[in-house]
Amino acid sequence: MEFSSKLLENAVYEMSQLPGIGKRTALRLVLHLLKQPEERTQLLTEALSKLKNQVNFCKKCHNISDTEVCAICSNPKRDESLVCVVEDIRDVMAIENTSQYNGLYHVLGGKISPMEGVGPQDLNIVPLINRVRQGEVKELIFALSSTMEGDTTNFYIYKQLEGLDVATSTIARGISVGDELEYADEVTLGRSILNRIPFESSIKAT
Repeated sequence: MEFSSKLLENAVYEMSQLPGIGKRTALRLVLHLLKQPEERTQLLTEALSKLKNQVNFCKKCHNISDTEVCAICSNPKRDESLVCVVEDIRDVMAIENTSQYNGLYHVLGGKISPMEGVGPQDLNIVPLINRVRQGEVKELIFALSSTMEGDTTNFYIYKQLEGLDVATSTIARGISVGDELEYADEVTLGRSILNRIPFESSIKAT
């Protein structure tokens, strides 16, 4: 792709580094921004800068938050004894949209994936085990995607919980094997949460 401007080329290159954005889409977005009033582009720049520099991660569940403890963890109406283990904030948003879950969350920040160089030490697993050791959590719901990496992560955490007084369950397989949680429709995802099964049963099934 030939560019008449080095500034344009640099902007397109940086935009194309975003997930799912190819160079043609990046060029279309950059040209769109060029047509916008300067204040519009400035607002976008400021929003991204503040997101990077000022965003917090909830010290309790590791969800993205504007405060030290997120709105979900600080809500007295939520069931603190029930914790849903998810990969990232997109899964929290997907489950919240179902309006079928009233517990808390724990965001791992990814899945164990040796192929991508992601090990247990790279995830928020130790803080999760520590939450369980404190005794307030009575059930963990594994809600990772139905992939090899998701199943591996579930099993690893399950083994780390041996000897601790906590029930473990996994969302029902209304979610197709290999599907990412964020792409499931709200009805299917909500039913999968409500119809969760003991994690031991899911191990035997596989």
